Amino acid sequence: MTLIERSFREKIVLVGVTLPGRGDGTPPVVETERHLDELSLLVATAGADVVARVLQRRDEPDPATYVGRGKAMELREISEEVDADTVVFDDELSPAQSRNLEKILGRTAIDRTAVILDIFAQNATSEEGKAQVELAQLRYRLPRLRGRGGSLSQQAGRIGTRGPGETQLEVDRRRLVRREHKLEAELAQLERRRRLQRKGRRRSRLASVSIVGYTNAGKSTLLNALTGAGVEADERLFATLDPRTRRLTMPGGEPVLVSDTVGFVRKLPHQLVEAFHSTLEVVEEADLLLHVVDSSAPDAEDQVDAVRAVLAEIGAAAIAELMVLNKADLAPAKAGELAERYPGSVVVSASRGDGVDELLAALAARLRSSNRVVKLLVPYERGDVLAALHREGEVLYTHEDDGATVVRVTLPAAAVPRFLPYIC
Repeated sequence: MTLIERSFREKIVLVGVTLPGRGDGTPPVVETERHLDELSLLVATAGADVVARVLQRRDEPDPATYVGRGKAMELREISEEVDADTVVFDDELSPAQSRNLEKILGRTAIDRTAVILDIFAQNATSEEGKAQVELAQLRYRLPRLRGRGGSLSQQAGRIGTRGPGETQLEVDRRRLVRREHKLEAELAQLERRRRLQRKGRRRSRLASVSIVGYTNAGKSTLLNALTGAGVEADERLFATLDPRTRRLTMPGGEPVLVSDTVGFVRKLPHQLVEAFHSTLEVVEEADLLLHVVDSSAPDAEDQVDAVRAVLAEIGAAAIAELMVLNKADLAPAKAGELAERYPGSVVVSASRGDGVDELLAALAARLRSSNRVVKLLVPYERGDVLAALHREGEVLYTHEDDGATVVRVTLPAAAVPRFLPYIC
């Protein structure tokens, strides 16, 4: 399913609205312009051309049209002048706002969420990725489902009878709901398979590192530089949707597992976060995050904040982070400024291999420091807990006490909370 027509290059008008109380000190209009710059890249990635952009200041969104009827009429005139096919809003529109805008504009009105979903639909290649994207699209489309227009009656005059318009609407809705349930069942099965794979990795007692970052920050390129994985690393948004895990041998000889997954973006649709939950679990269960930042980006700090916001949304904000300032060869001065702002970060150029040795040394040091030696008192009847300790950590010694086993074990920091009831 696509929301942007690709049999020809659509002409797009972008709309950004500056609202009070947003941002972190950046002038609101400048922030809105940056968001529209990024939206322009998203539209280009989806296969369309931006022919105009419109900015507006408002105290609050208009409930009916988001921008107000007067601005909507102005947008109609601009769209007719540039012969635009679609108007794309940077903020998410409600179903009612989309319908009202389309009536006024006389053309399609969509939002940033629809564009991102469209790009994901283009890039999904695996069975799981396609199912996740389709599920996200269905969750987005269902509230926006509407009938075929006013020519079809909506309801007959008595209980139990319906006009053809509502009948078709209900048929469409039931069909989409059935498809949604089918996809949820398929993804649940794939998630069980993925969990079995993760259990096998945990039994190997190898540390787990996840590469996270803004889309197009160079995560896949870094994975290739570290492990020689040879995965696709295109200079385009959302080139990677499916997680890839590779084995990395550290300078001291100890092996770790490194995973690369989908990139983040501002205003990442919550439908995608929900649909990609099983994929993003590789981030939640990591011992350490490699947060890759495009140090040449003019809004690198904003991208860092956006990534951390998504990490908080998926429950991974507390995981230890090592920041990697990538693409330093493109803007050395900016990379140096960011290194001062984020102490402990490592400056690299993944495409050239610069700084990779320093990154490996820092990664090894962080992994060693993240391990914790803890003492636990495990009741005799909890053999499952003892088995988990042997599986997830390095048991240093055990001895029997009154009704329990005393265990001293080295555990990854991320695993410690699971054994809190037994720590003494």
